[in-house]
Amino acid sequence: MPSAVLDLDLAHLPEHIGGLHAYTRAFILIRYKSKPIGNIWVPLYRGQLKPAHVYPDMIEAVAPELKKAWLHEYLQWDERDVTGFIPPSATVAICTRNRTPDLQRCLEALMKLHGNGHEILVIDNCPSNDDTKHLVALYPGVKYILEERPGLDIARNTALKAAAGEIVAFTDDDAVPDAMWLHNLLKNFNDKQVMCVTGMTMPLELETEAQEAFEQYSPFGKGFTRKVYASDTHNPLAVGQIGAGANMAFRRSVLEAVGHFDEALDAGTPTESGGDHEFFARILLAGYTIVYDPQALNWHRHRRTWTETKKAIRGYGIGVYAFWTRLLVKEKQSGIIKFTYGWFFGQQLPNIVRSMFGRPGSHPLHLLLAELKGCALGPWKYYSSRRRLKRTHVNV
Repeated sequence: MPSAVLDLDLAHLPEHIGGLHAYTRAFILIRYKSKPIGNIWVPLYRGQLKPAHVYPDMIEAVAPELKKAWLHEYLQWDERDVTGFIPPSATVAICTRNRTPDLQRCLEALMKLHGNGHEILVIDNCPSNDDTKHLVALYPGVKYILEERPGLDIARNTALKAAAGEIVAFTDDDAVPDAMWLHNLLKNFNDKQVMCVTGMTMPLELETEAQEAFEQYSPFGKGFTRKVYASDTHNPLAVGQIGAGANMAFRRSVLEAVGHFDEALDAGTPTESGGDHEFFARILLAGYTIVYDPQALNWHRHRRTWTETKKAIRGYGIGVYAFWTRLLVKEKQSGIIKFTYGWFFGQQLPNIVRSMFGRPGSHPLHLLLAELKGCALGPWKYYSSRRRLKRTHVNV
């Protein structure tokens, strides 16, 4: 049976949550005075949950982060050091293609963002109809931009060039940003060396087995601790834990600093993914820093069927090896060969063995094999994508 997704604050717990008869358990995001500090899975009984009954388990699950959050509150200290900092102007960009119902949910959430003065752009990437254009027309102040060339990285570059804000924050059309999402992203740009900020992404729903498997296999949330990444303290080739394209923001000047997104990568191209992580790597290699802030929260609707989930995982495998190929060929990062070797023998192969023997906590074998097949295709898909771009006379 599906799992309910709940968002609870320890400082304001309800006495009773009902109406959960369709679920046998719940995935709970735990907050303390609005700050996300952890999560937990709990069983449900007769379609209801009394938070007081699971309160001890919740406290145990978040004890370290709760102590830190309480101490920061007591000392009135913000680790982002924003005293006197005036947040820069911002543009929110959603790159979309033929997913109007998802986009409508995203736009409804953006209408509730804390603060005002930010710009919202919808980049309609090679659509097959006018549904998105008609939807955007219902939201005054939201700017519609048609990008006829297919490719997510092409749409991202279009957004960066069209944006009026100093900071461009990207969210996916199938994501739902928290009301404080943009506010918390912007707080991290108080250091000029910070070129990118990523946030935490939680599952919007866990209605199917495939969605639960995806959340366990490839979660977009990267933990509840704020982290600062720089090339002298973190391997620029290992960017998987930095964040994801569904929740990221850049200085608009990133185009001059490191160049544009590689338009041979990501959705809408043979590589299927990898554009966000390749860009993260290039930012670190250029000497800039990236901040991951879990307070910049949004929610993502994972693919609902096994077919969609398997395709997505395969696409991630293609994208990883595609962007590693790009780093090897264009950035001359020869260390990627050793890194690839270590990832296969240190993670991928052991995961496959654990799954074959049915070890507790192992991932579904068909997802592991789908990713591995994608990895094998990655280099060839990247060259195929580059050839396609060259045929359209695009500088790659």
